Formats: sequence, C-alpha cells, structure tokens
Amino acid sequence: MSKHTLIGGGTGFIGKNLSKLLSLKGYDVTVISRMPGPKRITWHELEKNGIPNSVNSVVNVTGQNVLDPSRRWTPGFQQNVWNSRINSSKALANALTAAPQVTSFVNLCGVSSYPPSATKIYTEDDKVEGFDYMSRLCLAWEEAAHTGGEQNCRTAIVRTGAVVGLGGGMIESIWLPFKLGVGGPLGTGQQIMPWIHMLDLCSLIQHIIEKCESGVFNGVAPEIVTSKEFSKAFASALNRPCIFNVPEFVVQAIFGKERSALLLSGAKIQPKKALASGFQFKYPTAKAACAQLVGK
Repeated sequence: MSKHTLIGGGTGFIGKNLSKLLSLKGYDVTVISRMPGPKRITWHELEKNGIPNSVNSVVNVTGQNVLDPSRRWTPGFQQNVWNSRINSSKALANALTAAPQVTSFVNLCGVSSYPPSATKIYTEDDKVEGFDYMSRLCLAWEEAAHTGGEQNCRTAIVRTGAVVGLGGGMIESIWLPFKLGVGGPLGTGQQIMPWIHMLDLCSLIQHIIEKCESGVFNGVAPEIVTSKEFSKAFASALNRPCIFNVPEFVVQAIFGKERSALLLSGAKIQPKKALASGFQFKYPTAKAACAQLVGK
C-alpha cells in the first residue's frame, strides 16, 4: 500500500523537516500552504475539495511562530497565534469526515498546560490545566483536533517541548551569541526546559503513523534539563564559555510577560508513552543533541 501523507504547515520549520524525512522513507508528501505550488494544496482547496483520495495519513504542524522577536505581543498578534493553531486543527478534523481512507491523524500541540512544579514529573497520565494564555491555548488546540471527523481514524496529540534543529526555532536565534562566546541561559537558568531534537520529533511522528498509535504523546526528550544545563551543553559543543545570563526583565521587555512564560518557566515532563510504544530516541540527552547540531 502506498504511503501518502498530507502535512498542514508543511512549509514551516517543523513541516519542512518532516516532509524531508518522510520523503526519504518512501512517502509521497503533499503539504497544505497558503500559497499554491507543486505537491501543495491551499487551505481554501482543502475546504472546497477535501483531503485528496490518495492520502492515508494527515499531520498538522501549523502555527504562527509565537517567539518571533520582530512581532510585538499585541492583541492582533495574539489572535494570529491562536487562530493559526485552532482553525487549522478544526479544518483538518472536519475534513476527515469525508476521508475514510485516512488511518492516522497526528496533531502537534504544546506542553504549556503542565503547571511548572519543583517536584512533580509529568507523564501523559497527568491532568493538564489552563492557568495562563499559553496553557489555555494548548487546551483549546487539543480540543480543536477532536471536532468529530477524526473519529474515523486513529488520532494522536503530540505535545512538544522546544524543538531544537538547524535552520529555525531556538537554535537559530541563539547560534550567533553562543558562537561569539556571549551566550547563556535566560533568567536564572534554573527553570526546566522541555525540549526535543527535530529529527527525533519527525521520527516519532513517523512511528505514530506506522504503528497506528493514538492518544496523547509527550514529544520531549527523556533527559530533563534546566535552561542553564542546556545552555552549557550547547556552549560546550561549540567550545565556547557559558557565563552570561540574560536577565528576566530583558526577556520580558523583548517578548512581553505572557510569551516570556515559554522561556522563563517549564515543567518536568517524561515521554512515557513514546518509550512504552517502542520508540527509540536518537538524541536522548542535551549533550548528544548539541553535538549533532554543531556537526560533531
């Protein structure tokens, strides 16, 4: 049976990497984008014509970049961040109603709905809560993926931490200061930083599709680290010092208080379900991930 995956947000940071990995594994890949092109459909075409008949798995990685430092945290930008996630999840879940050939639907979400705790280590069995903007967004995001049509296939929610990879995301923004020897953790550096290597995230999605897994998966690396510990691992891989902290008030001045919560707080989270399903992380530790990122 041919393997054909439709990726919502396939032109973004995660989407491009996922498209590349699945293509290398023998999948046909079609992406949903705002702009038409080869092996693409637009969101309007999805709404009008539905999911192509040859597609048997659907992945949604759509979402406006929350931590874009060039965008002020205005009500308009907050609405863009919210709508890009909720509307795309709803659109795909609804489209699945008329696509009985689809056997797997994977929707990426965040981990902000796990309340930070000094002692608690969370797994997928634990309850999530809405206690600030980011956590409420995560709850609404997951709910949007369960709007009816997805009941015809196996649906998985992947709650991802910070995705570390080349060409975008966190690593792109910290590469230059660390390369210059002036990089360091944000705030005190003692906050937990849930994270996952890009290649592991993409491989986990492939694993879920092929195993027809369903339910919630924590898309985080097994090693729990603080922001300071990750910063030290990255600096060490680059053979650079890690002696400068970025003060909390500077982070909040750049990103605003609500967005800063993503950078200045975090929960201890374990990928219990991924490991129990037989998935093997290629980069389970910050040291291994950072060594790969700098080409060691």
